Amino acid sequence: MRVRLKRRACIAGIAFAYCAVDHAAAQQWPAKSIRLIAPFAAGGATDTVTRTYAERLSAALGQTVLVDNRPGASGTIGLDLAAKAVPDGYTLAAADGTMAIAVHLNRGLPYDPRTSFAPISLVSLSTHVLVVHASVPAVNVREFIALARQKPGAYAYATSGAGTEQHLSGELIKKMTGIQMTHVPYKGGGQAIVDLVGGQVPVAVLGAAPVIPHARAGRVRILAVTAGQRSSVLPDVPTLAEFGLPGFDVSQWLSFVAPAKLPSAIVSRLNAEIVNIAVLPGVREKLATLGIEPTTSTPQQLADRIRAGIEIAGRRLKELGIEPE
Repeated sequence: MRVRLKRRACIAGIAFAYCAVDHAAAQQWPAKSIRLIAPFAAGGATDTVTRTYAERLSAALGQTVLVDNRPGASGTIGLDLAAKAVPDGYTLAAADGTMAIAVHLNRGLPYDPRTSFAPISLVSLSTHVLVVHASVPAVNVREFIALARQKPGAYAYATSGAGTEQHLSGELIKKMTGIQMTHVPYKGGGQAIVDLVGGQVPVAVLGAAPVIPHARAGRVRILAVTAGQRSSVLPDVPTLAEFGLPGFDVSQWLSFVAPAKLPSAIVSRLNAEIVNIAVLPGVREKLATLGIEPTTSTPQQLADRIRAGIEIAGRRLKELGIEPE
């Protein structure tokens, strides 16, 4: 009995020591600037949301939060960098649903979204949009489908990268309508928008945020949103489901994560600050004009979303016949 009690006391002592170290780390943190990795190029929806939060986090934490754009491999390069960083609270990363798709499309994925990161919080929800250059003679999805059927393979569509939620949306559109389009992946939504507006690519499936200003200027035309419900910022733009694509619902979520084993006290501090930032009027108003809704979660809720996203992505990719490269 004495041995058991002694062993339990020892275990309790170790746990207390870890808690003490954890608490001390949180008390001293942050003592220097923080890097927030955005795994896509500047100018896209991920970059916009990331920079909006980074600015407010800098003020809340008393240290500069620097956004580090590391595009490439549909977000894999940036997230790999984050996964391998020291879990001390000085490296964070923006992660979206693409990380769930990557599990199925990359045989040699250098990290596991379920175990390589410490989930912090969701930061936003938004929709993708099916958009065409102003020169495309179609004012709605029905007309575009008819046009694409008349000219099989004549239209190419841009996305922020292969294996992204936008790519998945584009392939679902093709499968459900029977049209043929060539996928043109970019290293982020920013350059895709530039080429769409310039007419180098006639069609795109992109986050709504970088598209809306160009749509309002008449340079491009938004035909539909990919989410299951209409956007409050684009109330006159129908869903794809309304045009005969039943059950079509692909939304874009963005979150902040850190390297696994980040002290729980730092996770809690970051989560609390993000929750506070999400309700700031300036943040909500700025993102709302771009069709983005600031949204938060607990770390566990984010972990559950990532796991669920991996399962859903697996089913959809199987239905589409998309296999790992």
